[in-house]
Amino acid sequence: MPDKKKLIDTLEIQRTLTREEFIHLLTGFTEEDAEYLREKAVKTAKQYFDNKVYTRGLIEFTNNCKNDCYYCGIRKSNTNVTRYRLTKEDILECCKEGYGLGFRTFVLQGGEDLRYSDDDMADIILTMKANYPDCAITLSIGEKSYKSYLTYFKAGADRYLLRHETANKEHYEKLHPASLSLENRKQCLRNLKEIGYQVGTGFMVGSPYQTAEHLAEDLLFIKELSPAMIGIGPYLPHHDTPFADREKGSMDLTLYLISILRLMIPNALIPATTALGTIHPLGREKGVLSGANVVMPNLSPVTVRKKYELYDNKICTGDEAAECRVCLQNRMKKVGYEIISARGDFVPMED
Repeated sequence: MPDKKKLIDTLEIQRTLTREEFIHLLTGFTEEDAEYLREKAVKTAKQYFDNKVYTRGLIEFTNNCKNDCYYCGIRKSNTNVTRYRLTKEDILECCKEGYGLGFRTFVLQGGEDLRYSDDDMADIILTMKANYPDCAITLSIGEKSYKSYLTYFKAGADRYLLRHETANKEHYEKLHPASLSLENRKQCLRNLKEIGYQVGTGFMVGSPYQTAEHLAEDLLFIKELSPAMIGIGPYLPHHDTPFADREKGSMDLTLYLISILRLMIPNALIPATTALGTIHPLGREKGVLSGANVVMPNLSPVTVRKKYELYDNKICTGDEAAECRVCLQNRMKKVGYEIISARGDFVPMED
């Protein structure tokens, strides 16, 4: 097997590796290997995006969920959660504030909450588009039918985030109850692409039972799907889940994987996630300095932010939206990057 630097050179040129090569690249890498990879990833990101970082205004509009994923703090079985739902008017107020702060993409994220019908979602999307026609709307509301996805798209939704979480069936079944299936999740992603969404997927790094072999499968699945957006972050436990006592994921491995993903899909939109900022005070800066090019400040009302707790010790739950925006702007400036207000759509590469 070639040394890791040669594999990184191959990845830069071919934009993929074999399963065995990915496993080797992910196993036992040194700081020197990581730095070599990081430099190539940053160079690639700057070729496509210069020093620009896009913002997405995150609106966590419901923490109700019909699912019982073993790692998630808002899982159905957690009776200690104070549940909430934002009204259409609440959501539009978040958009109004966000638009004034320069956001041109709004991300509606929530648990799989059956209280919002397809008609309800379409009405919210249509109104958001009517009020802010120059803005993109991203949905992150889980597994739905083809018909539902089509309804949201026709109403004006532009993008959809649906992390596959793990591409390995056995691993998926260790993280989820029997009511959920990896094949259905993958089919949802295929349906979203077919309809015409800019599609995002991703996975947790260091989730319980995860191996280098699983991560190699994740990378190969992402290469096959060729998404517009790729969101990864370290696994962080929540105290009210079956995995409460599990170890956190590794920040260093997460950063290493961000750099790999940047070389694999050079024009992808890759966020430096809140989970990265939670695991390390400079996590989001480190994410951008590893090849990420998106940050997602929170526009949710401060009154509900602590209730949307997917994992413990989530950052920015007490900050006003304006504080989040200014804070991130200053943080990015310190490491040589500039937050811009553009929608930041995915631009396909020329053949």
